[in-house]
Amino acid sequence: MSTKKLNQKEKYRCMTRDLDWEPSYQTKEDIYPFERFEGIRITDWDKWEDPFRLTMDAYWKYQAEKEKKLYAIFDAFAQNDSQTKISDARYVNALKIFLCAVTPVEYQAYQGFARVGRHFGGVGARLACQIQAIDELRHVQTQIHAMSHYNKHFNGLHDFAHMHDRVWFLSVPKSFFDDARSAGPFEFLTAISFSFEYVLTNLLFVPFMSGAAHNGDMATVTFGFSSQSDEARHMTLGLEVVKFLLEQHEDNVPIIQRWIDKWFWRGYRLLTVVGTMMDYMLPNKVMSWAEAWEMYFEQAGGALFKDLERYGIRPPKYVEQTTVGKQHISHQAWSIFYQHSQATNFHTWIPSDTELDWMSAKYPDSFDRIYRPRYQYWRDQQVKGERFYNRNLPMLCQVCQLSLSFTEPDDDTRLSHRSLIHQGERFHFCSDGCHDIFRHEPEKYLQARLPVHEILKGNCGGSNVEEVVRDYYHITSSEESFEYLGSPEHRRWQQWKNDEPKPDGDLPKVI
Repeated sequence: MSTKKLNQKEKYRCMTRDLDWEPSYQTKEDIYPFERFEGIRITDWDKWEDPFRLTMDAYWKYQAEKEKKLYAIFDAFAQNDSQTKISDARYVNALKIFLCAVTPVEYQAYQGFARVGRHFGGVGARLACQIQAIDELRHVQTQIHAMSHYNKHFNGLHDFAHMHDRVWFLSVPKSFFDDARSAGPFEFLTAISFSFEYVLTNLLFVPFMSGAAHNGDMATVTFGFSSQSDEARHMTLGLEVVKFLLEQHEDNVPIIQRWIDKWFWRGYRLLTVVGTMMDYMLPNKVMSWAEAWEMYFEQAGGALFKDLERYGIRPPKYVEQTTVGKQHISHQAWSIFYQHSQATNFHTWIPSDTELDWMSAKYPDSFDRIYRPRYQYWRDQQVKGERFYNRNLPMLCQVCQLSLSFTEPDDDTRLSHRSLIHQGERFHFCSDGCHDIFRHEPEKYLQARLPVHEILKGNCGGSNVEEVVRDYYHITSSEESFEYLGSPEHRRWQQWKNDEPKPDGDLPKVI
């Protein structure tokens, strides 16, 4: 007797839908209580479709093949001392940003998907979240393994998990995912699977991996490509999530629209650090942040929201402000880091004349008018031995937790500042977007853990900033300057390039 071989669609149904069961002694309302409190209405979970129709057995086989190839390249990279072949040691500062800001939030994404998958009544959604949770955990592991080789030769990469929880500028990505994970399951999917994975993820991964390729870092390029093949599924899940919710009931449309408005703006603010890396931290540059924003959001995102019009979804609120902000945010963020580099785990520097000319060409309407004079003044001060450090504690936005150092969308010579009084206390914001997010759900953000406030409260080991940076952040240095030139990284890099003997013990444990 011959047994009929199942086709892929039938096999997917048997390995997913047919694994579900109807509860007998508990109601579905009691088993999945979080499915209703956000106001989302689901009429038929069977309408959930996974375009990849990926089953667990196929998933493990597929991922195992990728792992074999990935770690073979990591081994080859280490055995060939490939850290000596990157364009310049300045590039390693981009890796520090990635390891401390991106890798830990991949772990938060893993935790988030593992949790929300438990709270969906549909088996298709549960399986999709489970697979993505495993993906995110894998990304954490491969990123750490890829950069562990650099940790042997450069400083500032050693304590990334500790720094992510404590260092001031890393509260920006941490607060983003804390916000998403403390939301309901449908908002979490809209925030991460749609707004971040589908709308904005190319602005994170493509610039980093293209920058790595242009600067000779093949280990990072390899884990980036390995992750990007997972991201293709994640992006598809993100679009499928939103379309599924919009098709289930018309009452879902205004709720989804509000979430898209919120998480687009939060993601835009989070990606400021990526723009800074692209414009300032890559010795061999790929494209400017403004060009990346035009390509990966304005063109691709514009087509997406045109497609979603038929569901009643419009482009995110304040999207027009990002068209103005793309000309400024990377320069404003680098100015923040330069002034406060004594409290970062990476080096900063004034761009060379060649780099200043490159940015003048990429930002013809703003750079020479506003930012080149600032950098030239700071360079003159440094030549006189008066390198500028800002010893003051900045005011932070209550929502995105960035310093209030960005300009008004209609006046690039005036700082943007919004505030409101809630329950007798005044709160401050960097933009209209963050102001609106707080106003809609103030109870969530009034308890935000702002690094500057924590220092002033004495919760970081005291109020002396230098002691906080050294003892609480674990950032110390044997140098008087936090410039890249003359740093241990720069000295060691010159020794590698000049084939000089490499003295032992010249690299401090931390920056």
